[in-house]
Amino acid sequence: MSKKRGLSLEEKREKMLQIFYESQDFFLLKELEKLGPKKGVITQSVKDVVQSLVDDDLVSKDKIGTSVYFWSLPSCAGNQLRNVRRKLESDLQSSKKRFTELVDQCNELKKGREESDEREEALAELKAIELKYNELKEEMGQYADNDPAAFEAMKKAIEVAHGAANRWTVVLKQLS
Repeated sequence: MSKKRGLSLEEKREKMLQIFYESQDFFLLKELEKLGPKKGVITQSVKDVVQSLVDDDLVSKDKIGTSVYFWSLPSCAGNQLRNVRRKLESDLQSSKKRFTELVDQCNELKKGREESDEREEALAELKAIELKYNELKEEMGQYADNDPAAFEAMKKAIEVAHGAANRWTVVLKQLS
């Protein structure tokens, strides 16, 4: 009582490509829908399978008048594979070239950074200067409340608030 399972999408694609390669002919969608079940691909899925093959450039499609023709020749598939291979090889070469450039650049950057007593002293001095800078910055933060510029800004804000309060007082007196 085992149920027969259907074909996977990849198997359907292979079967449809076999139809094209064996006949080396042009087909309408209706013709493919008739030939598909003979290869084990159900009629309802033929359109989707053929469209996926067209999307992957394994099958060509062209509209002539009101009809849409599909075709795929073994030589076209071979040409596409050769083109893909050429592109991948050129990508590989450019990646190798970029890798060697980056290795050279890395080596160039390492030249001035060899471990030495002089470099260690410079790094220690840099660290000490950074610590002193951070301490002074914190101290400046403590004195920010006594900053003359901040004090002047607060004075101006008080004057503006005082003037606004006087205006509102005048307005409220007139309303009452």
